[in-house]
Amino acid sequence: MMRQMKKAEIHCHLEGAVPPALALSQARRYGVETDVFLRDGAYVWRDFTSFLAAYDAVAGLFRTEDDYALLTETYLDELAAAGAIYSELFVSPDHAETVGLGAGAYIAGIARGIEAARAKTGIECRMIVVGLRHRGPERVEWAARFAAAIGHPLVTGFNMAGDERIGAVSDCVRAFDIAREAGLGITIHAGEVCGAESVRDALDFVRPARIGHGVRAIEDPGLVERLAEAGVVLEVCPGSNVALGVFESFQAHPLRRLQAAGVKVTLNSDDPPFFHTSLQREYEVASQAMGYSESELDGMTRTAIEAAFVDKETRSRLLSQL
Repeated sequence: MMRQMKKAEIHCHLEGAVPPALALSQARRYGVETDVFLRDGAYVWRDFTSFLAAYDAVAGLFRTEDDYALLTETYLDELAAAGAIYSELFVSPDHAETVGLGAGAYIAGIARGIEAARAKTGIECRMIVVGLRHRGPERVEWAARFAAAIGHPLVTGFNMAGDERIGAVSDCVRAFDIAREAGLGITIHAGEVCGAESVRDALDFVRPARIGHGVRAIEDPGLVERLAEAGVVLEVCPGSNVALGVFESFQAHPLRRLQAAGVKVTLNSDDPPFFHTSLQREYEVASQAMGYSESELDGMTRTAIEAAFVDKETRSRLLSQL
């Protein structure tokens, strides 16, 4: 039943979605030793800092437009097989620049993968360009300018990700203004590793339509009320939160409490193989460990599509499939 249920995902990092088998294949292709970050078919990390290091190591295995077309098609095929009809992928032109690919070729490769998966399965997908917070405000603004200027129909949003413990949201306001002025949807990572104050800063300085994670808002009832009143959608990733120790268990996760307080929530996988999860498993956990009914899960899928950074025609077509 869960596999047949229509699903949507609006929070997933493309380089964080690399299946270990594909990473190993790429490593062999480029002669890269993987023992530090990949052993026995699983990614190796201990905490958030080492997770980011492993993530960057895996991202470094994708170096050409063809590599990114393959990765994107592989992940979207997997999603479609699990019942997903829509996906938003967080894409980082910084990673493309790091490997010498170039941001334009990076987007072109991802777009090829999106189109190939859609032709086979019908899944819709859009790209959300990400600026990396820990690389400084100048690089975040560079990513925003790139997203605003590229004019690609599949690039529909802007986000800031990376290490939430570094820098201040207030230093990156200009980047979000650039993206907003270009008509891009606005979302931002907040309230994951850092507490409620991180969510408050995001609301105060960025005024996003959505927040990636945002679950630490539960620490401040007034902030939860503010999220509900503003209609800000949270891109919630329970598997990621538990794997990183943000909450000790699925039973302790605040998804239910946030929703009961009127906050709009969605289910997502974040960096699925790094956290031994998938979009399919997130729906299963919500059902089995959190007690969500089929209609409640369908409601969160509907919320995701309603919050998606797509045109009205695409949104209507997606909603009609639920």
